[in-house]
Amino acid sequence: MGSQQQIAFFLRELEDGDTWRRAAAAKGLGRIGRDEHAWVLVGSAHDPAAEVREALAGGVGRLGVAEAGHAVLPGLMDDEDPWVRRRASRSAILLGLDGPAIVDAFSRLLRDPDHHLRINALDGLRALGVPGDARALVALLGDPDGAVWGRARSLVYDFRKDPAVRTELVRTAEQGAPDARVQALELLPKHWTERILDSLVTGLRDESPQVRRTVARRLADEEDMRSQDALVEALETEQDADAAELLLRLLAERGDERVTGPAIRWLGDATAGSSAASALGVVGTRAAAHALRTAVTDGALPCRTRANAAKAIGRAGRWDAVWLLLPLLDDSDGDVRAGAVEGLDALVTDGLRLWERHSVARALVAHLAADPNTVWQTHNALIGLAEALPGLRRIVDRSPSADVRAAALSLLDTHNATDEDTEHDLARFVRALDDPDETVRHHAAEGLAHWVVTTGVRPQDEQRLRARLTDLAADASQAETRAVVDEALRALDGCGRFSA
Repeated sequence: MGSQQQIAFFLRELEDGDTWRRAAAAKGLGRIGRDEHAWVLVGSAHDPAAEVREALAGGVGRLGVAEAGHAVLPGLMDDEDPWVRRRASRSAILLGLDGPAIVDAFSRLLRDPDHHLRINALDGLRALGVPGDARALVALLGDPDGAVWGRARSLVYDFRKDPAVRTELVRTAEQGAPDARVQALELLPKHWTERILDSLVTGLRDESPQVRRTVARRLADEEDMRSQDALVEALETEQDADAAELLLRLLAERGDERVTGPAIRWLGDATAGSSAASALGVVGTRAAAHALRTAVTDGALPCRTRANAAKAIGRAGRWDAVWLLLPLLDDSDGDVRAGAVEGLDALVTDGLRLWERHSVARALVAHLAADPNTVWQTHNALIGLAEALPGLRRIVDRSPSADVRAAALSLLDTHNATDEDTEHDLARFVRALDDPDETVRHHAAEGLAHWVVTTGVRPQDEQRLRARLTDLAADASQAETRAVVDEALRALDGCGRFSA
């Protein structure tokens, strides 16, 4: 059967067939028909069968006759059947239809109960470059379907300067449904905060924890005392752990001492406890310090809370901080041990008292060798502690762990610390160039380069050392290792004194 005969058959079926034959005929005309057949399909727009209306909506879109689409698709986009509306809206997008009737049809679909049609409406409006119905559009910021609210958010952002969209965005930010309100608050520019300040303050008492959290973030950017007082008041009455955790962090960042009481009350919570501990460390009140001293040894508290308490004690740097933290290096929980290391790191950075340095150095060196999970954290805490160098040399010579050897070797680097035995470290760097682990070789080459520059002494058997460095560069898999080898060779080139 030729195409002409097929078309003639479809035309008869469209007129006289039963429901499924009429629907098949509409699909067939859409596939092989000519422009004039688009108008034939338009004539069937009032067919009583939804299957036929759906098929002809798709057929009009495939035939590509925009005028026919304008004549029939806006009406079909309001059809009682969702499948008809879906097909008609996709065809309108396919044909690139525009004009007020199409914009209005897409705008009505923004409220459609079928999420596929809400997606089509948003895609259609984006293709047209218009926001459509501003209220319906902004309301979709709270849509439960991610594909819908994501598209809506993008479209609202693009048209945020449109007066109607901006007005609706502000209204939603002040009093919209929770999910939409959260999105509107995030989209609203910062300079609008003062205008909606009253609604933000009352929003801290909203039933939705998500709204309360979003409002709190917005208010935290404001410098006025009203906003800060509102945040403090909200924390006093907050029952949601996630919201309390956020308020604790925000108020701690502002150094508000009024956070002390609520932070102590939230220490035992698995979600908010760690932030409560951090907040107590920031404000540093006498009550906060006492609570932290108790918290680090309280086995009933969550381990993350104890870990943050240890960090906070180190950052606060009170007179007893070292003696509170050192025992925690042997705690059974890894998070607590890591928190103690970080706390000690803060104390070392700020400057230990003379009588504390040896104790801290010995404890951290022992911890470096004993705890494989905190090797590089412990390494960082040891930087600058010359009292640790004798113990670090023993680790380089004896440790079976490549990671530990690498960390200890890097701490012998003259850039970190020196002592009266530094001139004897050269042999360790040279031996470590043959270590089976590349990270160890990397730190050996780096330490060698810095040692030569600092001491100004040429190594013995320099030619053999140069040959080993050249081979190491050729064998290295990491560009960083090749770079430090080149640094070592340049240091040898610039060295002026005789061999050690």
